[in-house]
Amino acid sequence: MLEGFPDEELLESTHTFPCEYRFKVIGSVDDSFVGRVLAAVLAELEEGVEPSFSTKTTAGGRHVSVTIEPEMHSAAHVLAVYGRLRRLEGLVMLM
Repeated sequence: MLEGFPDEELLESTHTFPCEYRFKVIGSVDDSFVGRVLAAVLAELEEGVEPSFSTKTTAGGRHVSVTIEPEMHSAAHVLAVYGRLRRLEGLVMLM
């Protein structure tokens, strides 16, 4: 189990898989943070799948929020993505 994240049982009781699952990742603004977020998620998806995403930079310009909604096949799949995202350089918050 990933500390601070829902466990498989909770995810399975609140979601019907497969489904779109929303990840929100906030990090330091730099040239490649958004790319690192997308690469981390894409590494867990089937080749050729491009999930929808959006970005928003904070008013002060120090942080960027990336919201990405890939289709997840299981609770374990969701936790695998969280596992990759939590290791990102520049990560401030993960929801």
